[in-house]
Amino acid sequence: MSLHDWWQLLYKQVIETGWLQWMAVILGVAEVLFARVNNIWLYPTGIAGTLLSIYILLVAGLYADSLLNGYYVVMSVYGWWYWVKKKNLPPVKISWCNRQDWIIVLAITFGGFVLLAFLLKHYTPSTVPYWDAWVSSTAWAGMWLLAKRKIENWVLLNVSNLFAVPLLFYKQLPMFAALTIFLFIIAVQGYFEWRKIIKQDKLASPLVLS
Repeated sequence: MSLHDWWQLLYKQVIETGWLQWMAVILGVAEVLFARVNNIWLYPTGIAGTLLSIYILLVAGLYADSLLNGYYVVMSVYGWWYWVKKKNLPPVKISWCNRQDWIIVLAITFGGFVLLAFLLKHYTPSTVPYWDAWVSSTAWAGMWLLAKRKIENWVLLNVSNLFAVPLLFYKQLPMFAALTIFLFIIAVQGYFEWRKIIKQDKLASPLVLS
């Protein structure tokens, strides 16, 4: 398919996209922008956008994708609760992953990959079960890290985005591929923004004398 054909396909998708899909996309973009600046509004916008996406995918008959989005809702609710300042406790700060966090990340990524690949290969008509499973499992790990306010969430989410872009082009969904490229750029910015916040918090913290 030539570049001209891709532009025609993109234009056709834009014209034919309904308002519910546009709302889901707008809320998804808002979620990432709020996450980039460490704003808790990322969760209500993300939950609203994901719920819309679940409805759209169910109407389209994409039941497996709807289930995966259900995971995002659960993780977003957990993340929202985790971020909220508890009584008599300081707010959860951005931090780097420790060894235990990485063990959980590896378990989510590779355990999720094996499970999803098996389900997609044997119980769905998917033509790209392994590719699709890898995109989803790395996104799952990234969402868990985001909920824990770990800076490495941007790395895992962008691993997912990096593999998602060619997959979306392969599936002839250039509009969603373009959105994913945008999210990739925002995630890179988010990583450096969060790293700056960590440095500022470290400088602002009082020295502990032994």
